Amino acid sequence: MKHLFIGALTAAALLAGSASAETLRLAHNAAPGNPKDLASERFAELVAEKTEGRITVDAGGSAQYGDDVEALTQMRLGTLALSANSQGPASGVVEEFAVLGLPFLFDSLEQAWEVLDGEVGQKLDEAAQENGLKVLAFWDNGIRQTSNNVRPINTPDDLAGLKIRTPPDPMTLEIFTTLGANPTPMAFSELYVALQQGVVDGQENPLMNIESSKLYEVQKYISLTGHKYESTPLLMSKIVWDGLSEEDQAAMLEAAKEAGEYNRELSKKSDEELRPMLEEAGVEFNELDTAPFVEATQPIIAEWQEKYPDLVGVLMTATGR
Repeated sequence: MKHLFIGALTAAALLAGSASAETLRLAHNAAPGNPKDLASERFAELVAEKTEGRITVDAGGSAQYGDDVEALTQMRLGTLALSANSQGPASGVVEEFAVLGLPFLFDSLEQAWEVLDGEVGQKLDEAAQENGLKVLAFWDNGIRQTSNNVRPINTPDDLAGLKIRTPPDPMTLEIFTTLGANPTPMAFSELYVALQQGVVDGQENPLMNIESSKLYEVQKYISLTGHKYESTPLLMSKIVWDGLSEEDQAAMLEAAKEAGEYNRELSKKSDEELRPMLEEAGVEFNELDTAPFVEATQPIIAEWQEKYPDLVGVLMTATGR
């Protein structure tokens, strides 16, 4: 109760007096030029425009306002307003978010977006609000691929014993454990140095993150595993959200949607264009037959369906699984 009281005071301070146009901070961990970074800047412009200057947003990238986990804690206390967060860390607070990363669930980015913009997204927002967070929109963080410095990944056996950095995400940890790897959770901001120093052998991310954070400089192989999808949930402190007028709430949602469309466009474009650039930089790509990976990870789907039967049932129906 004390934390909620402090958070309420903070929210009031953040939003005090529309005439003074208080600035709300938005945290994210992406490097400059990443679709998440560019969409955050676009969101800030749209908020100022749609609220006629009553609310402005200061987007702080590269974890300058805290990494994803820190941002989640601050938002629940009301000491940070916004975060273009990551599905993995967010599932540590709202476990239901993890089901979006069920292995080999989506056939395309467009399919994932359609699902998130429907009943599944509404159910996840309800779960988030019960945990002190408000979902403004589901932006995109791509379909994830696996890179490493040891060997190309062609079969599940090729993952055996490899130390693969993952986000602190139960689904990703379970996928790589099931496939025989040694998953090693760590903050994204620590990843480049960990790869450079050989603390981990590899990692998994969409190509846009591999490129924008220059992970390709310290990775030799990229295997197109396509093992899971990840959203970028644009989250707001429920304490701060509740302090907004209905007019400004509507404006925030409109800005989040429009910036999300921009983010998704950039994400899709990067998937289409980055492979030649990364190959030119010296990275060796390989495509693979995903059937053995899909078969090996089927028990994960059954486990999560038992845990969240309604949500996973809706998700499976929406994806035709």
